[in-house]
Amino acid sequence: MRLSLLNWRVLATLAALLAGVDPIAADTIEEKATVCSACHGENGVPVDKSFPTLFGQNEGYIYIELRDMKKGARKNDQMAAVVENMSRDDMLALAAFFAAKPWPNLQQPRASAEDAKHFDSMANSGTCPACHQAGYVGAGTQPRLAGQNVDYLVKTLLDFRNGVRTNNDWMKDLMKTFSQDDIRQMARVLAGL
Repeated sequence: MRLSLLNWRVLATLAALLAGVDPIAADTIEEKATVCSACHGENGVPVDKSFPTLFGQNEGYIYIELRDMKKGARKNDQMAAVVENMSRDDMLALAAFFAAKPWPNLQQPRASAEDAKHFDSMANSGTCPACHQAGYVGAGTQPRLAGQNVDYLVKTLLDFRNGVRTNNDWMKDLMKTFSQDDIRQMARVLAGL
């Protein structure tokens, strides 16, 4: 079932209120982050595996994604309601807040040696380590992929491949060079790092 933007606004508001925060009156960055925790988890473990882990993610990347969602360059119905009235300063502060948190252990299984070897071949042909760094921890505006939710990785990479996610032309073009099975394998390996 697909929820409308209005329904997502209502759900985000209800989640914040249940957490004891009035999203409109939230003053501190901690109070504003409480709104985020309704989906992304209080301890950094998202409530739904198709949502990204924010704790420990790279600050520049978090900011750019929030900015892109606010501008509409990255389409996301759930987040559109959250970022709609967010200021640039709020986005920068939230990015710093979440980046300073430790990356959570999502307890995802490591990939087999065979899958890891195939992944290395694909990643090197796509020059993935050039942006996402050794160990796929990213840096600056490049996201950490290591240990991210496998369901989120699959969805995101397929969204790039299928042209649903369009805020990074390089990733959109690169993912088109891989099959859907390759992308699922990439996600399993990255999630287990």
